[in-house]
Order: sequence, then C-alpha cells, then structure tokens
Amino acid sequence: MHQFHLPDMTCGHCAGTVNQTLKFIDPACEVQVDLARHTVRVKSQEAREALAEALSEAGYPPAASTA
Repeated sequence: MHQFHLPDMTCGHCAGTVNQTLKFIDPACEVQVDLARHTVRVKSQEAREALAEALSEAGYPPAASTA
C-alpha cells in the first residue's frame, strides 16, 4: 500500500483525474481518495516511484513524505 499527500488535489474533478491516472498505470490497483486530507492510498504492484511520477505528470505532484 502506497500513500501520497497531494496538496493540489482540492476537488472531485481532481480526485477523478488522480484515480484515472493511477488506473492507467495499473488497471488492477485499488485507490482510496481522501479529499479532506489531500491524500490518496493506492494498493498496487507498481513501484512507488512510477506512481509518483505519473501523478506529477498529471499535475498532482506528491509532497515530500514527513513519515
């Protein structure tokens, strides 16, 4: 399970774009979006770096991890 903080994800349209982007990279992935916290959790076999790069290219760069 990968978790990303996406400060630029602020609305339902943003969440839809994030979901579509992740499903394009891994059609079998499970995506959980939390708009209030600007986070997305992804259950995927893809590398975290590949998912983060796709999100960045879609306009939603993940913030640096603080964990």
